[in-house]
Amino acid sequence: MKDSKTVRVFRAKLNKLYLVSRRLVEELLSGSYRSVFRGPGLEFADVREYTVQDDARLIDWNVTARTGTPYARIYREERELVLFFVVDVSASLSYIPTIHRRWELQQMVLALLSFCAIQNNDKVGAVFFSHRIEKWIPPRKGKHHVLRLMNDLLGYQPQGKGSDLGRALKTVGGQLKKRAILFILSDFKTGGYARELALVSRKHDVIAVRLYEDLDEDFPIQGYVRLQDPETESHIPAVGFSRSFRESYSEYRTFWRRIWFRECIRRGVDTLEIAGHEDPGQRLIQFFQKRRKYR
Repeated sequence: MKDSKTVRVFRAKLNKLYLVSRRLVEELLSGSYRSVFRGPGLEFADVREYTVQDDARLIDWNVTARTGTPYARIYREERELVLFFVVDVSASLSYIPTIHRRWELQQMVLALLSFCAIQNNDKVGAVFFSHRIEKWIPPRKGKHHVLRLMNDLLGYQPQGKGSDLGRALKTVGGQLKKRAILFILSDFKTGGYARELALVSRKHDVIAVRLYEDLDEDFPIQGYVRLQDPETESHIPAVGFSRSFRESYSEYRTFWRRIWFRECIRRGVDTLEIAGHEDPGQRLIQFFQKRRKYR
């Protein structure tokens, strides 16, 4: 659970991040951000005389009838975006934050992307979820709104411990009427969200960000220990010195990672994985560069 000292330390880091990373956000992240995320649609701009290279579907028949000359409509892309975060605040994300970095990674990713959004004059919003909807923050513009959002997350004490991503996505699908860029920030140690992910990805641009630790992939060589699931509070015996146990542990984690990756790819959802030892800013830059290349 997040204690007050941990929150104070991270707020200090966040303030430093905001000051130090403004140039990084502007020159690297913000530039890529603008180029890899399209606007939510097209808006009418003007008309001009029709040419043979134009699509016939663009002919403005009202103007054409008045002037006696074919005219085509000109559209421009709406550049105002809505950046929306689906934030997992279940116990597995914030469990022992002084040891595990998943919670800190989540804050850093949210902060950096939000700084990009306000540089681009976009709206930012979020939903916090555990096994229930914890908090809904409507999309708004401005630095003060973003700082309040991050401050809310830093000190938030969720009522639930479990994780129901399906419910969160269903809520987003029902509440967000305008097309948005959705970043799901989670360890994805949950299931039962495939249908909702498919539905929400039809309307919104969805990016699934999996936050993980090395321990999530490979169990260290230790003696006999009892592990506690932070969400269910059940205890699991772990025999670290057993090679077969470590192999089974790794295979189990690999299996669920493949399931997550498969569900995302099938639904056209981009994926990004960030480990506890990695720099989230650098990983975001790499993600933007890759996404811009293939769009």
